[in-house]
Amino acid sequence: MEMQFYGAAGGVTGSCHYLRVGDKQLLIDCGLFQGGHDLEEENRQEFGFAAKDIDYLLLTHAHLDHCGRIPLLVKRGFRGEIITTSATRELARLVMVDSAGLAEEEARRASRRHQRHGETESAPLYDIADVLNTMERFGRTAEYGQKLEVCPGVSATFGDAGHILGSAWILVEASEAGKQQRIVYSGDLGNRGKPIINPPTPAPEADVIVMETTYGDRLHKAIGPSVEELRDAILDTLKRGGNAIIPTFALERAQDLLYYLREMMSDNQIPATLPVFLDSPMAISATEIFRRHPECFNPDTRENLQHGTDPFALRNLHFTRESSESMGINLIKGGALIMAGSGMATGGRVVHHLRHNIWREDSSVIFVGYAAQGTLARRIIDGAKTVRIFGEEIRVAARIYTIGGFSAHADHDELLAWFGQQKPARAILVHGEDNGREGIAKVLRARGLQVDCPVIGDHYTL
Repeated sequence: MEMQFYGAAGGVTGSCHYLRVGDKQLLIDCGLFQGGHDLEEENRQEFGFAAKDIDYLLLTHAHLDHCGRIPLLVKRGFRGEIITTSATRELARLVMVDSAGLAEEEARRASRRHQRHGETESAPLYDIADVLNTMERFGRTAEYGQKLEVCPGVSATFGDAGHILGSAWILVEASEAGKQQRIVYSGDLGNRGKPIINPPTPAPEADVIVMETTYGDRLHKAIGPSVEELRDAILDTLKRGGNAIIPTFALERAQDLLYYLREMMSDNQIPATLPVFLDSPMAISATEIFRRHPECFNPDTRENLQHGTDPFALRNLHFTRESSESMGINLIKGGALIMAGSGMATGGRVVHHLRHNIWREDSSVIFVGYAAQGTLARRIIDGAKTVRIFGEEIRVAARIYTIGGFSAHADHDELLAWFGQQKPARAILVHGEDNGREGIAKVLRARGLQVDCPVIGDHYTL
């Protein structure tokens, strides 16, 4: 039995974990590297294994850094079965189609530049057709808590990871040459106290635990004060007469924010007539998918739905799917709340809104999520005086807010709570930068556990 790590090993994107059991080869996730040009080039490199040899792919959830290279895997020969939850299947299709569309658009722009210089045209990493081919590889649907036989000698049990809709940790029970192993892959674990979905269920007993450590070195702000901080940021921006721009992740964060905004309006904490623009076709579609999966909701949200309270309904909410509608928002000089992707400002419509607002002293940019090194969001958060947007150096004069309590990831204490007091033979820490991994590693090592922090390509024999 062998394990190898081909992504999110020393970083927080590109999750891709390899497991060989006998003659069967499995992947847990196959995500995009995100953050900068070098990582974009890394996405084009060879996987480190032959795509055609992979028999099964177990998908923990639908974030791009966990599912975004699956179409490339299929393009390069994968013909195995993808197993995941029903909600993740729907969300992953949405995310991969959006990714393909952006890749095709970027390739067209690059090709025009290259043509002007007599250079070779650019090709997208994958296209919409590759995504449609990928959807044919999705097979059986996993349900939380129910053991599923992947193949003889290998079973998988998906548990609620509480991260985004349909997200899961996965217990793989594998048998080879009379030796059995229980391996848990955490995927991404959620922050407790989220308004719509359930908190993570604890890790089951295992011989090996592979755990994410995105926020392994810190604690989040409490959600209550974070909601108050969001309210105050909105009211302050309205008082100054500008627009509030929130770079928003389309899955979970956008829906959580809609929930909190509705609550604030219901309690008269912010004006119920405040124009709110959800300027993200993917977030709009994701919200519709949320409504189709109440089985993933926590009891309070399900009960509210049964009594006719839509958690995503605001009086003055505008869904802007078309690009012409998005461009029209930039004519609004003040008094609007604009939620747009991407959350790290690496692309998408939010970049246009930043271009039109970040130089204005009366406007605000409110960050409510993680920003990886190398992203535009991180540069702004770190205090850049100017930023380059679409080739133009623009002054940062807007008021910048960073609110940490809305994170979809578990923090240091929540990660350890999920891990519990278990004593596996080995704990393997992934999906974290050095500080995050060390924050968890030192605690587990103090318990006498063997802890590994792999880099890409590291190999383990179980």
